[in-house]
Amino acid sequence: MNKVLNIEKLKVSCKQCSLKELCFPHGMDGDDITKLDNVVDAHSVKKNDYLYREGDVCRALYAVRSGCVKTTVQNAAGDSQIVGFHLPGELVGFDGFATDVHACSAQTLETASVCELPLDNLENLCANIPGLQKQMRRIMGIEVNNDHELLLLLGKMNADEKLATFLLNVSLRMKQRNWKEDEFNLSMSRQDIANYLGLAVETVSRLFAQFQDNGIIKVDKRHVEIINMAALREIISDCQGGTQQRNG
Repeated sequence: MNKVLNIEKLKVSCKQCSLKELCFPHGMDGDDITKLDNVVDAHSVKKNDYLYREGDVCRALYAVRSGCVKTTVQNAAGDSQIVGFHLPGELVGFDGFATDVHACSAQTLETASVCELPLDNLENLCANIPGLQKQMRRIMGIEVNNDHELLLLLGKMNADEKLATFLLNVSLRMKQRNWKEDEFNLSMSRQDIANYLGLAVETVSRLFAQFQDNGIIKVDKRHVEIINMAALREIISDCQGGTQQRNG
């Protein structure tokens, strides 16, 4: 979640990308990755800019290469609910597949880089590259599982279980990227975390302080260090399914 974008990284091909095992090219051979690389458009996106808004026509899938993207939906009163935070290697845009119109909005939390794959090109590639078809099915399956686990997170857990699950989930996703699983910066604000978990921001701030007082984590603004991973897992011992979301 780098604050400074290295433009040279945008020129890295899918074949060379360190995130390829989490993204489009997973399970594809070199020739097929080259075909994919020819149609992917890598570009930077400024902080708080939108990849797309709720109601926009779905024209592409986006793979996050650096930074973090949040997805939100609006209720009838016009209030926004965060439904996901997307880290490098994860794809955004599947919400538009059902009706060809996006059901949510995708906005960057910091300066980010994304790889854009137009749907017209995706359809042609899937028809000719079996490995890409398999990968799309795998990723969409993960998205369905994430939706189910979000319902569990918001409906069946108390406040401390929700925050513990959130931190363990971020830790798991860091580990998948060969980054530090016990020390990371959160791109999202306390307000965003509270919105996502369905809690008051005061509750989230109190729980961060409580976890720190109990020697479970160490917090410095958005920097989090997990001191006692076992204790964090113990908080959600009765709801362990929540830690497996985004296992991709």
